[in-house]
Amino acid sequence: MDVAGKVAIVTGAGSGIGEALAGRLVAAGARVVLADLDAASVRAVAESLGASAVFEAGDVSDAEVIRGLVARAEAEFGPVDLYFANAGIFGARGLDGSDEQWAAALDVNVMAHVRAAQILVPGWLERGSGYFISTASAAGLLTQIGSAPYAVTKHAAVGFAEWLSVTYGDKGIRVSCVCPMGVDTALLRAGTESSTAAAAAEPAIRAVVTAGKVLTPDEVAADILAGVADERFLILPHPEVLDMYRYKGSDYDRWLSGMRRFQATLEG
Repeated sequence: MDVAGKVAIVTGAGSGIGEALAGRLVAAGARVVLADLDAASVRAVAESLGASAVFEAGDVSDAEVIRGLVARAEAEFGPVDLYFANAGIFGARGLDGSDEQWAAALDVNVMAHVRAAQILVPGWLERGSGYFISTASAAGLLTQIGSAPYAVTKHAAVGFAEWLSVTYGDKGIRVSCVCPMGVDTALLRAGTESSTAAAAAEPAIRAVVTAGKVLTPDEVAADILAGVADERFLILPHPEVLDMYRYKGSDYDRWLSGMRRFQATLEG
């Protein structure tokens, strides 16, 4: 896949990985619709990218917002070629999370992907091409100490991306699933800079920042576009995640025991 001349939608594009992706896509010759809940941030990013980028503010877990993004892309640039389902939230810490917190994590981290695919895939099948890129997490292959909603929903995001690839991969639709560990984004900084957030999520944040190198959003965006160019399903900005995943699969009980020890270290 060469993104030059292609039309892309990037969610969560007001900052972090989404902002970096939008910038790299435009630099590579793509035309991009940026989406984010933060209207001021996504406007600023879009305006910095010139005529090849426009923006829409809204909740991208809402099907009507997604339809609006697709309509804006078609009106401004043409049919959507690539959809980067990048928006995500961390959620509550554990079993004390409310139904509302679980519902929010499921909506943003999973159902936003499902609804986007429901809207885009029929058209892609008619055209014989399309590319869905899901930003999940290494937590979707391993787990997330300290946050049950994040661990569960990111597993589900990986599972949905797998299903899309199996179901439509021979029908012209490409799928990639991005599974990084620590990335220097607002989501991570919220847990390290805010005393309130840190108190609620300290084990989760410490697990992320101690497991491996914390990458910049631009480093991750570069890896994502390299993976898209190669049409790789699993994009791992932290290559060591593959070794961890293999270790998990080789002896699940031993892996679980090791994770419990790691958790005890973090909490101690």
